[in-house]
Amino acid sequence: MYASSSVSKRLILIYVLAIQLLLINSELSLNTTNDYLNHTCLVSQGKYKTGSEYEKLIKHIMKRFYINSIRGYDLFGDSTFTAVLQCRGDSYGTKCQDCFVTALAALRRRCPWYKGKGRIIWYDQCLLSMDSKYSVGQIDYDHNFCMSNAKKVVEDRSEYIKVWNILVDDLTELAITGDNSTLYSVGEKRYKGDMVYGMVQCAKDLSRKACQECLWYNSFHFQDCVNYFRGARVVGRSCTFRFEFYPFIAKQVHNI
Repeated sequence: MYASSSVSKRLILIYVLAIQLLLINSELSLNTTNDYLNHTCLVSQGKYKTGSEYEKLIKHIMKRFYINSIRGYDLFGDSTFTAVLQCRGDSYGTKCQDCFVTALAALRRRCPWYKGKGRIIWYDQCLLSMDSKYSVGQIDYDHNFCMSNAKKVVEDRSEYIKVWNILVDDLTELAITGDNSTLYSVGEKRYKGDMVYGMVQCAKDLSRKACQECLWYNSFHFQDCVNYFRGARVVGRSCTFRFEFYPFIAKQVHNI
């Protein structure tokens, strides 16, 4: 009798621990996925030679970026070179630093010197951009892309489009107003029995007005990609927004 009771207690303990581990892993997965999204080699900006002053400048700035990546953002710009490291608003400290290291290694492999001076790479938690001209504070209209989920909304599509449009507009307003200097916001909005979770973010070198313009531009030009799908993201050098039917960012708290 005692043995049976002891076994039962152990089984219950194992079950409780398993549930706790499942919840912990579920929470961590919100903030630790760092999938490669896309890259582009800007061949039109010309090439550089190994050992050149341009390469030395890149190496110097990347060393600085590694040190400053702990803050979640860094920027360098002069007349011949602009570099930006922008981590997602909830990815800072070692998360941003790890993403930077991953992005830099991948960028060197995917866009070597003979494929052009300029290059951009996007990961789930960061983007790294290098440009052979001064582009600080300027909206990049050319290097944007959209990724949508395979599953579509099958009922009341017009209402769904209205909901995610309002969500993106509200998050844009939240990102550019008040004391928010990060140009980043997250939130959620109810659609029927589900919750739609969203995020917007702009590069911190943009003004608030430019941030708003960038988000409006992308939401308009990628309607075919985001309409009707149960989740999508539009990603660019200057701004990004994303919405899903599941919480993809830790502490997604704003209920708009």
